[in-house]
Amino acid sequence: MKRTCRILLASLILICCIPFVSAYMINNVNIDPSGSLTPGQRASVTYGVSFPLTNGRTFESANTLDMYTDLTNAKWSIVKIETYEQVAPIETPLGNYGGPRAQVTGWLLSYQDRELAIRVTLDGVAPEVDTTQNKTILKVIELDSYGQPVSTTGYVKEAIVVNIADINNAISVADSNLQVFRTHIDEKYAIEVDTSAAEGKYNEAKAAIDSARSQPSSQYAGALASLTNAQNLIADGEKTLDKAWAEKAVADAQLPITNVDLVIAFVKPNISSTDSRLSPIISKREVAAGSISTANDEIFAGNYERAREKAQEAYTKGNESYTDALDLKKQISEGFNPLGSVGKLFGSGTLVIIIGVVAVVLVVVGVIIYRKRSRWDELG
Repeated sequence: MKRTCRILLASLILICCIPFVSAYMINNVNIDPSGSLTPGQRASVTYGVSFPLTNGRTFESANTLDMYTDLTNAKWSIVKIETYEQVAPIETPLGNYGGPRAQVTGWLLSYQDRELAIRVTLDGVAPEVDTTQNKTILKVIELDSYGQPVSTTGYVKEAIVVNIADINNAISVADSNLQVFRTHIDEKYAIEVDTSAAEGKYNEAKAAIDSARSQPSSQYAGALASLTNAQNLIADGEKTLDKAWAEKAVADAQLPITNVDLVIAFVKPNISSTDSRLSPIISKREVAAGSISTANDEIFAGNYERAREKAQEAYTKGNESYTDALDLKKQISEGFNPLGSVGKLFGSGTLVIIIGVVAVVLVVVGVIIYRKRSRWDELG
């Protein structure tokens, strides 16, 4: 029996040593305006705190319900609401408080035979901020008799207080980046790069910036999201434009290769298999084609600047091959001229000179013969 009593006594002492934690709940919170705030803007908060019975009590009498705000010129109005069975709730004003903090002591909130709640109205002004940042609109927590939080959890509601200069600067930066993008599009269009995809990105980015510019300060989060979207669209558009530029460079580099293929097709049947003049032309053509292949691989990998470098190499080598092929074609064409040396003379203009000289000689000979005949006629 004594052993049982000792166990019960120890258990009772242990229970008494366990701190009482109130199970209060925050409800019906309404913040006006509901979005972001600008310095000097008025804001109001209404909410309720209910204290259901926990271990037979509503609140620890030695504790304190602490309420805090970062709003300046804050004013608190608190009403206690007691609820009895089969009796209408009784409302009792607990007073008005000024300043960033309002506290309700436990002896006003501690009951054992009824449900309890309070209704709170908070009015204040958004504080000045150097940069856009979160500020505490409402924080509610229970403190023990030493002024320490009973638990690490509490109720916290924050809102963004906007520094107007921040949003204006963000819009200005986005506008500047958009203008640079516009310049890049126009430059590439002038050299016949396909800019249609980039134009689409530009139009979307411009619309996003215009949307951000039209948002009221209370919609700062929405404006910031629009600006972030615009910057992403501009970045994507620049990549799209860079890719199109690389693709244009590859297409340009393919032209001399296509041309040299046509000349090679003409030359091959008209030279012997032992003629070595075509080999270096084909070798240069293969080097150019290899650079084209590498350029396409770089485009696939997203290395657009490197792709343009390889395309330029292909274009240079392809032109060399094409020039050499044209020279060889000319040599072969002259070698097969059916007029032989006369044909060459026609090509050089020498024949014209020779014909002129012959014509003069014939005229002189004709004159001499005519005079001699005329003299013979006179002599009879």
